Amino acid sequence: MIRYYFGQDDVLRTRFAIAPLMDLIGAFYVLRLPDQYTVHRRWSVWALPRIRELDLSLLAAATPFGGPYWPVFVSPPPREPHPPIEAELARVAATPPERVAAEITQRYDHDLPAAALPFVEDPARALAVLVEQMRALWAAVLEPRWATISALLEAELAARARNLVSVGSRAAFADLHPSVRWDVDRLTVTATVKTGDVDLAGRGLLVIPSAFTWPRVWPRTDPPWDPALVYPPRGIGDLWEPAGAHDEALESLIGRRRARILQELDRPAATLDLAGRMNVSAGGISDHLSVLRRAGLVTRWREGRRVVYARTLAGDALCRSPRTYGLRPQ
Repeated sequence: MIRYYFGQDDVLRTRFAIAPLMDLIGAFYVLRLPDQYTVHRRWSVWALPRIRELDLSLLAAATPFGGPYWPVFVSPPPREPHPPIEAELARVAATPPERVAAEITQRYDHDLPAAALPFVEDPARALAVLVEQMRALWAAVLEPRWATISALLEAELAARARNLVSVGSRAAFADLHPSVRWDVDRLTVTATVKTGDVDLAGRGLLVIPSAFTWPRVWPRTDPPWDPALVYPPRGIGDLWEPAGAHDEALESLIGRRRARILQELDRPAATLDLAGRMNVSAGGISDHLSVLRRAGLVTRWREGRRVVYARTLAGDALCRSPRTYGLRPQ
């Protein structure tokens, strides 16, 4: 059990981010034990043949299963809300060799397997090869699906951030995960091999939705991480569902053009942005946005001269799972 203790400023300093390397490592866990991750079965059936010829031995040694300690250098904490994968791989490549050797040694203690020996005997060379293995895995099985994954994660971030600001910490954390409980001034995580109390001490909590952590949460407390919690986002069960039935149902409810606009707003955008993406007039987009706003499905705010639109919680829910509303394709 881990307890994160919040002081007066910690809720205000709580922040949300996407960590592509976390999803990369989580995806590799899924591919090594696909039968244990039924929610990703459709993806793993597609992905497994694509990695059959890849050498991922160093990545496997750096991301072992189980144990109280996991090498941190493989996935450093994100420094921005949604960093690009190449920038994150560059950060892994910049890890000092002595730290690579120390973390691998700490993970395996006195039982270092042969596959992990390169990290100790020649850590600089092993690190360079590891980064290439990570890049190859990303290109094979995550890059082709990242738009779908990141849309889910972005929607989750937006919903959590709105809850934290408009309702408060209890609403933001209440349904994070069955193993996570908010109580006045602390966030308790019960389903973890780690134990201890973590005083946030003004640092806030870094909250990271990650598709491939399902069905668990991953508390992060080891340096260089500030306190963080990685968890599976809502709607993960629909992630690999074919889009056709949902799209047709949503179009039947609100119309094809409005459905497309609502789906495009998985990331906030201005009218001209949407018009450019959809190759239609800004005036037509504006009319549809007005209808969606009156229906409570989108909200707006001003950034300088631009008016930016985003989906509301109702809009998120409608895009994520139309079946919730009793919709069926005709």
